[in-house]
Amino acid sequence: MQLVIKNLTKTYKNGVKALDDINIEIGAGMFGLLGPNGAGKSTLMRTIATLQSPDSGSITFGDIDVLNDKMALRKLLGYLPQSFGVYPKLSAEALLDYFATLKGISSKTEREAIVKEVLEITNLYDVRKKHVAGYSGGMKQRFGIAQLLLNNPKLIIVDEPTAGLDPAERHRFLNVLREVGTNCTVIFSTHIVDDVKELCKEMAILNGGRILQHSTPAQATQELEGKIWTKIIERDELEANEAMYNILSSNYNQDNTLNIRVYSDEQPSSDFKRANAQLDDVYFIALKGDIENPVV
Repeated sequence: MQLVIKNLTKTYKNGVKALDDINIEIGAGMFGLLGPNGAGKSTLMRTIATLQSPDSGSITFGDIDVLNDKMALRKLLGYLPQSFGVYPKLSAEALLDYFATLKGISSKTEREAIVKEVLEITNLYDVRKKHVAGYSGGMKQRFGIAQLLLNNPKLIIVDEPTAGLDPAERHRFLNVLREVGTNCTVIFSTHIVDDVKELCKEMAILNGGRILQHSTPAQATQELEGKIWTKIIERDELEANEAMYNILSSNYNQDNTLNIRVYSDEQPSSDFKRANAQLDDVYFIALKGDIENPVV
């Protein structure tokens, strides 16, 4: 099923235009929505999830008119918001049983079966009797995936799910999400480029409420091959180099020098070496172009 968004706009009462004429189509599989904090990602996620209304535009999922038939979409939706609260004194098993009841699964036998299944998918079955409030950050996020799977969703939305997770927890969470995202549409909102690179077959970069780029990670990176250059400079040379070159990023070396990455169609100077393009470069180029050429 295709999620089709047309001319979606949203301006808050304080004058902030969170969504600025969004047009995009998202098919089955893992879709990464990449952008900095404040780009409009959460507003777009909440709007798709029917938690807030846009000023104008339309959203369809298959034959469902999302904005005019919210309940039809909610029956097919699994949603993990950026902040996910839990009841403090309930076990994972009990809380999932409660959520399953709220989602209309009235048969106790059916609830037991689906709760067991989602606990196993998210690798939480061995700690099912433990209070969710005592889970680690990564375990809570995996519990969030478990609860959204209870109604066998066709559309899954996860908003900044790996923020704050340590590397091991992040790896486990991404593995779970990769497994559940094979048979439905998953929109994965994040500001972490590596999440999209590891997980998503298609992506869009969002900033200022606008889609800056829409392609696959592989295609976006391939388009930059031969145009990324690098050299090592001293720290006090950064400002001068910024004035001369289109610097995308800079990283410290162990000797306190800087390794700069520059975008250029041709070798900027003889002391630059060609580097393999990375998805980070795609992201920084999109944001840099947006800052230098804002829509007014």
